Amino acid sequence: MFFSSLLSTSPLTFLQILILCIAGVHFVNTTPAKIGQGYKLISIEKTPDGGLIGHLQVKEENNIYGPDIPHLQLYVKHETDERLRIHITDAEEQRWEVPYNLLPRETPPSLKQTIGRSRKNLLPLATSDYSGNELIFSYTNDPFSFSVKRKSNGQNLFNSSSDDSDPYSNLVFKDQYLEVSTKLPKNASLYGLGESTQPHGIRLYPNDPYTLYTTDVSALNLNIDLYGSHPMYMDLRNVNGKASAHAVLLLNSNGMDVFYRGDSLTYKVIGGVFDFYFFAGPTPLAVVDQYTSFIGRPAPMPYWSFGFHQCRWGYHNLSVVEDVVENYQKAKIPLDVIWNDDDHMDGKKDFTLNPVNYPRPKLLSFLDKIHARGMKYIVIVDPGIGVNSSYGVYQRGIANDVFIKYEGKPYLAQVWPGAVNFPDFLNPKTVEWWGDEIRRFHELVPVDGLWIDMNEVSNFCSGLCTIPENRICPNGTGPGWICCLDCKNITNTKWDDPPYKINASGIQAPIGYKTIATSAVHYNGVREYDAHSIYGFSQSIATHKALQGLQGKRPFILSRSTFVGSGHYAAHWTGDNKATWDDLRYSISTMLNFGLFGVPMVGSDICGFYPAPTEELCNRWIEVGAFYPFSRDHANYYSPRQELYQWESVAESARNALGMRYKLLPYFYTLNYEAHTTGAPIARPLFFSFPNLPQLYDVSTQFLIGSSVMVSPVLDEGKTEVKALFPPGTWYNIFDMTQAIVTTEPHYVKLDAPLNVVNVHLYQNAIVPMQRGGMISKEARMTPFTLIVTFPSGTKDLQAKGNLFLDDDELPEMKSGNGHSTYIDFYATASNGTVKLWSEVQEGKFALDEGWFIEKVMVLGTNGIDGAFEINVDGQPLKGTSRVQFITAEHKYIDNSDDGGDKRKSMMMDIHGLELPLGKNFVMSWKM
Repeated sequence: MFFSSLLSTSPLTFLQILILCIAGVHFVNTTPAKIGQGYKLISIEKTPDGGLIGHLQVKEENNIYGPDIPHLQLYVKHETDERLRIHITDAEEQRWEVPYNLLPRETPPSLKQTIGRSRKNLLPLATSDYSGNELIFSYTNDPFSFSVKRKSNGQNLFNSSSDDSDPYSNLVFKDQYLEVSTKLPKNASLYGLGESTQPHGIRLYPNDPYTLYTTDVSALNLNIDLYGSHPMYMDLRNVNGKASAHAVLLLNSNGMDVFYRGDSLTYKVIGGVFDFYFFAGPTPLAVVDQYTSFIGRPAPMPYWSFGFHQCRWGYHNLSVVEDVVENYQKAKIPLDVIWNDDDHMDGKKDFTLNPVNYPRPKLLSFLDKIHARGMKYIVIVDPGIGVNSSYGVYQRGIANDVFIKYEGKPYLAQVWPGAVNFPDFLNPKTVEWWGDEIRRFHELVPVDGLWIDMNEVSNFCSGLCTIPENRICPNGTGPGWICCLDCKNITNTKWDDPPYKINASGIQAPIGYKTIATSAVHYNGVREYDAHSIYGFSQSIATHKALQGLQGKRPFILSRSTFVGSGHYAAHWTGDNKATWDDLRYSISTMLNFGLFGVPMVGSDICGFYPAPTEELCNRWIEVGAFYPFSRDHANYYSPRQELYQWESVAESARNALGMRYKLLPYFYTLNYEAHTTGAPIARPLFFSFPNLPQLYDVSTQFLIGSSVMVSPVLDEGKTEVKALFPPGTWYNIFDMTQAIVTTEPHYVKLDAPLNVVNVHLYQNAIVPMQRGGMISKEARMTPFTLIVTFPSGTKDLQAKGNLFLDDDELPEMKSGNGHSTYIDFYATASNGTVKLWSEVQEGKFALDEGWFIEKVMVLGTNGIDGAFEINVDGQPLKGTSRVQFITAEHKYIDNSDDGGDKRKSMMMDIHGLELPLGKNFVMSWKM
């Protein structure tokens, strides 16, 4: 949706800055370098669950940012072999934490009422180690500091001590200001700490600002806290060519600044507790596995969601939407899902239909038509519920007391319908009411998913507002995002004006600016101050529960605001981007970041949200966007139309790139299964597959899909070639498998890239399942399969492997062994003059019932065939192999480098005319 703050439309002007200054915005952070003397550990003991519990006492009180909390409770536990938790809170009073019912986890011991009393289990206070299988926790008692080390190599992963020369304090713990730091080696590469648009690429850049606080500021703004809060980072270190990765999560939903200086990192948090989780890795994939095992595995996505999606804010009536669908068909561009922004609504109110522009009988007829094809329909839902006495959704909300309060009354804000109240998703009654409203709407319009937007939460006004008595608000003229309520600032509470100003919106804006006043109250007295950044997360959970309860189908939810664990319920798009070449480039880094955050179903608005893209930019954007996990074209109300068929050149690029995506749908869907079971990102940085190569650590202009498909797009205007970095090994052009690149070292290659061409390469040692493709995933899914086997060129004993997961994608669960799925491992070897390819099938009945079979095998990197071709299926020789045909072509090596890559003669072999049932084990072999 469009921007709801001054910050969103463009970089700040002098006038805007002046206005914000008058409103009390601070631009200079005057934090003292050192605050206090830290804490002293006064006792520590073992707990019955195998952890440690200690008590800390402040050494010297001061009033910088408020008084110190005098006594703290320290709790440390190795929760698994790879995960260590360090929890520090007030020893005497309960403090806000991310709710345990939203993000399930172990509960720390209850607070001790007596500090430092005599106990039998007390441990000595001298420096001591508490060792687990992979990680070691060490502490120093005065001043208290802690460190976390890797057991295998002794690396210090986190060290909170502050020396005299350090520009940061020892531990600081006040009601509204918490500070802790860690030393870092200068050669560490850090990733994460989102959501923000990072102009320097995926690797964190020293002295860039990293503020975490969910905000409706458009993604075109750089280094600013955006829609999500993910206070985790992955640290990748390389010692003598050997890499090891770990991750650190600070599970805290309060606003925070994180200062990364290259050799240190400091957290400055305005509330809550320190609840650190350390994930040992040691590979990037292992880190994400361990992280998502804790925060929740990524949600399984339905098969159709990996098709192409088309959306626009400004499809004024149903006939426009119908035309869009038909024009995609005419242009022969694949399309699975058509979306509506708020155009379908009556007065922009949730769960309604505009009776004139989207009359229900005609809409239902349209949905019957596209559903029969296999297409899907998704609409937007914003959290703001219009204040309107004749609006049933609002009436039922008031009756059920579901809204966030201010001084006992529903807090009043303004979004698209005008005056709104915001549902409180921390309230169980709200979750029930929300589910009922979704059920009612689904009976009105059988949508196939929901798009929850503006849930940071966005408010066009600031402060405490009332509905004006003497004018209509909004009046229907001018931009809808201009506040028209009567509002006054609220700055007389510590919640609305905390002593430490985080760098909100990049300018230290008040934390209640263009959102809910932070002194507003949720269920059970929870302050918006604490719960602000989990609003979208809590809405995702409620929406997921509602959709799953409708028909028992697998939900699809797209959420703009995210938090730790959101990927367990929803997909994400990167918000309001700009139609510029820079934004195209930034989209790759943001996508890769969300893979780290456990939200693998992610993509950006293809061609840019606003303003009008150039034809060339849209060509290049669909060539990248066709390989986003979530692939959607979306544009702004005020922009010209930019559907992919609007330019013939873009249509050609779309047919080319999306055509390949639709052939790769079984590969994407198998990665969806891998993400759901292990957390592995669908789109990955190159270093995920090659962690020992430092040259890849900041590559942000190429990416991998899974471990085997590399996309190297053109990201610059006027370019018809691309300089791509190839890690060691053999890479085959997926569009022309006779072309190969072989290198023994990371090596840049100039690739031809005319306007309608995107360079995508398959890596060696892989077996990639593909199908024929099609105009819609439902049809493409039922076409015969091809297996692409990629052997490395120039070696003797060749191996390759791959896998394939197939299931009934409507089922809420995505797993093997339920009678509605088939999982297959593929293996291939080439040695002693013989090539062998075979499958190992689990639960083959589902694939057999669907009639899936393999019609072709493409083998790359061998010496062709010299006879003795055999196929066995379930142990029996296959008859009728006379129909099988062979075509061979010699590989062309397109790189002229002299880096030593072995470019000996090898062949591409096309074996077709097969009819191998996917659901049965087969063995295929032949002589080279």
